[in-house]
Amino acid sequence: MLKENMGEAELKVVQRILFRLLLAAFAVNVTAAELPDSILSGLDATVIAAVADGDFVGGSYASGELAPLFAGYRDRLLLLRRSGDRWWREWLPVSNSVAAPPEVLTLSAGGRTAFVIERLAPRGTGASRIADLAPGRRLFAIALPPGAPATIADSVALGDYPEALDLSPDGRTVAVVSNSGGRSLLHLVPVADNRFAAPQQFDLGEMLEDGREIYASNIHWHPSGRSLAVNLNTRNRVLFLSLRNSDETFSLQPWGEPVAVGTDPFVGRFTPGGRYYITSDWGRDFGAVDLAGRLPEKPSRLSVIRLADPEASEPRHRLLHSVHSGQSAEGLAISADGHLVATVNIRGTPFPEQSPRFQRRASVSLFRFRADAGRLEKVADTPFAGILPEGGAFDPSGKYFLASVFEYRDREGGGIELFRVEEDGLRPLGRIAMPHGAHHIAIAH
Repeated sequence: MLKENMGEAELKVVQRILFRLLLAAFAVNVTAAELPDSILSGLDATVIAAVADGDFVGGSYASGELAPLFAGYRDRLLLLRRSGDRWWREWLPVSNSVAAPPEVLTLSAGGRTAFVIERLAPRGTGASRIADLAPGRRLFAIALPPGAPATIADSVALGDYPEALDLSPDGRTVAVVSNSGGRSLLHLVPVADNRFAAPQQFDLGEMLEDGREIYASNIHWHPSGRSLAVNLNTRNRVLFLSLRNSDETFSLQPWGEPVAVGTDPFVGRFTPGGRYYITSDWGRDFGAVDLAGRLPEKPSRLSVIRLADPEASEPRHRLLHSVHSGQSAEGLAISADGHLVATVNIRGTPFPEQSPRFQRRASVSLFRFRADAGRLEKVADTPFAGILPEGGAFDPSGKYFLASVFEYRDREGGGIELFRVEEDGLRPLGRIAMPHGAHHIAIAH
């Protein structure tokens, strides 16, 4: 029975690849083309960026196996750029990995630069399993000049296994966290005109001074640019750091005590006003030996932290509120006005179809955020078909929400699912076809 199921799965992969090759035989080999999708016409955006992982398939987490080489999948930066009333699709090779939080891509405020980190290096000769992949180290700056092709402008090597990144509000510093050998490092990388200066490195374990191993899964700048939040997801804590910059030399120190939240606070965001920090607590079991044991069967949670007064001599941040989100919530987004919060929930989509944990549909959970009380109120869960939909973002108007989908069971490639925000939840509008492996999304006006 197992062999029959495996044969059926392999047959589906081959069928999809042959279909894609058939289409490619009649297509012009270009990296940019006009996008006819009218569903993007209402978006308040000029750039939509995503990254695609060419080494993994949707079942890699369960099987440990990489994509077959003959599939021809590639790591790419995927771009949708607006020119007047038209959208153009573009892509270029950029190393990246889905084996990281959906925090490996960000755009500058005007959408002129994209920044990407690679958690795992591209597969080498003979690599067939996840365990065969070497650690990634690079941070890339990709220039997105209006009316001209995107190009990789610069790259810099950081610590092994960079996990997440964020760009400072003034656009002058990229913050990255990496994890290797029981150490979590925070890298601050100055950037100007798409060129990196020498990074500064800080050992997060030394700041905590307790000698215990830590793991940093998320980094996010406060809107003021004077502090940062780091999610320590294996400790169920969030560490806040105050930042000083003198003559291009940074100094960091803890800002108050780390705050305990729910289990596995994978990602997090400051609210636009900077008064609160919201974490998405996935709830995984890190002691489990397989995917079924690691992924939770109960819903994930959102936690709301009220930040201390920045001028307080003894700052004390406080966990204010917690609420259920969706099952295996991975991506987190907050609208530009701070009124809406959404999680992208992979649910049981990465399990093989013969597993009792398998679910065909993922979902997005939408919440309203009451900043006066620091509370979240769930609006609705919106299901949709797709495997490993990890990243999500609101457009700047807050009227639309987009979610990346790694792959689909009924068609070749990945995609971006587009929803309209309505009073009672999200209304699905359609799907933008993307190459295989889309796993993060960023939007700029």
